Amino acid sequence: MRYTQYLLPTLKENPADAEVVSHQLMMRAGMIRKVAAGVYNYMPFGLRSIRKMEQIIREELNKAGAIECLMPMANPAELWQESGRWEKYGKELLRFKDRKDTDFCMGPTHEEVITDIVRNTVKSYKQLPLNLYQIQTKFRDEIRPRFGLMRGREFIMKDAYSFDLDDAGADAAYAKMYQAYRTIFQRCGLKFRAVEADSGAIGGNFSHEFMVLAESGEDGIVSCDACEYAANVEKAELIYRDIKTPAATAELQKVDTPGQKTIEEVANFLKVEPSQTIKTLIVQTADEEIVAVLLRGDRELNEIKLANMLGVDWALPAEESQVKEATGAPVGFAGPIGLKIRVIADAEVQGMADFVVGGNAVDVHYTGANLGRDFEVTRFADIRQAVAGDPCPRCDCGKFESWRGIEVGHVFKLGTKYSEAMDATVLDDQGKTRTLVMGCYGIGVGRTVAAAIEQNHDEHGMCLPMPLAPFQVLVSMVNPKDDAVREASEQLYQELLDMGVEVLLDDRDERPGIKFKDADLIGIPLRITVGARNLKEGNVELKQRASGEMSLMPLTSAAKTVQQQVAEALA
Repeated sequence: MRYTQYLLPTLKENPADAEVVSHQLMMRAGMIRKVAAGVYNYMPFGLRSIRKMEQIIREELNKAGAIECLMPMANPAELWQESGRWEKYGKELLRFKDRKDTDFCMGPTHEEVITDIVRNTVKSYKQLPLNLYQIQTKFRDEIRPRFGLMRGREFIMKDAYSFDLDDAGADAAYAKMYQAYRTIFQRCGLKFRAVEADSGAIGGNFSHEFMVLAESGEDGIVSCDACEYAANVEKAELIYRDIKTPAATAELQKVDTPGQKTIEEVANFLKVEPSQTIKTLIVQTADEEIVAVLLRGDRELNEIKLANMLGVDWALPAEESQVKEATGAPVGFAGPIGLKIRVIADAEVQGMADFVVGGNAVDVHYTGANLGRDFEVTRFADIRQAVAGDPCPRCDCGKFESWRGIEVGHVFKLGTKYSEAMDATVLDDQGKTRTLVMGCYGIGVGRTVAAAIEQNHDEHGMCLPMPLAPFQVLVSMVNPKDDAVREASEQLYQELLDMGVEVLLDDRDERPGIKFKDADLIGIPLRITVGARNLKEGNVELKQRASGEMSLMPLTSAAKTVQQQVAEALA
């Protein structure tokens, strides 16, 4: 492809609304252009990366035995009403009516539609196992779309759905897809972790997220430094072995703490460590219960763990009026002593004694508080966020390391959540009706490309891995008006094309500085510079975009050398 005949509109400055690196660089490098909030055009340069990601997915899913299909974006409400998600999904589900006043939605995911396909076409166990997938545009009406393709409203997603006769078959399907996902992200040249995760709105009883490691990642993950365990912090298990409550050694004392509300303020005022304080959080649940939750002062509550432990859909901070009604004091002074509501505590609290708690009155705290003697806890459980240094729950010697990650894929064991609700059954070998056991598996296609940029960039632009780069090689003519430079560039360009290398020829009549800046910005992995000075010696210059390493090589062997480097990078 010739630069002068290609649509590649680069920008010198970051767009004002682009907050993260991938959004900034995808806009500046001419990969995407905004149409509306969270909705983007895929420009030719960006679409090449998208299509490469899709091809890697197709190849690996086909190897895993999945079969491609394509489902509509517009879904009839009746299917979502059958599953129960029409009412539960929330405002992210874009609902609309057609000209006949029939309710529809734009599919954010396709569990209902695929289950309808299977229940109407699969009747016997002999047609199982079955795994169907699609690569298709989705729409989720995010309340605050941001970060370009990282959190858009309209996006390209690969979603697959497996159907099996029993749990053993579903486990086998899950394992096969889990391994396919590992291979996909390895082929993309990405550093990632597969972590245990919460199933969220999709449902199901087990899931893994695939996280691309990047400092800008929205999600916190932990992994063991001694074994293979890794998990999203929302899911990471914490095990406390042989916890015993120490004997009290201090008397309970009420102390004045004027103007001190936060854990840090109170700890500094009383000259104790935050770890010797207990924070009391007043929480409201989906069942309209108000509960008190106790954590060590330097810990953070995991609301998902709490909701799962309580068996409710959600558990969120109570309103200010609810806090005051429960404790008698405004927010910032809650404590467990004297409360009439249920008290839940993190398991770590069980091993503490002589700690500081709120006094349920303005500017008042207690020191020397102790479990049992001063207040009772209804239940102890693992309800806090995991952090680096916590002991691994799966091995006896490991401790957690912490990372930031960008979720690019998610695999779920759905069980019979949808098949039971929608009566998707088959006959087994005994003629008995069996409810199908399902799994679902998603990859954000554009999100993965964006995550690759978040992981692979420098101050000059993108450094995309070879498998996802729009082009593999950039041939840059330093001066197209120089006959020798132009002829050598054209010859090299044609040789590379004949060898099957994806090459962009920068034949623009621009200053070398502009060409080199654009080359760094768009991040094509290999750049060959053809200039009059080196050409006099029969050489051209090769630059590795990621490392910045530059070398000279003979023009006569340049195409073959570069072809070999491309092949090695894709191996």
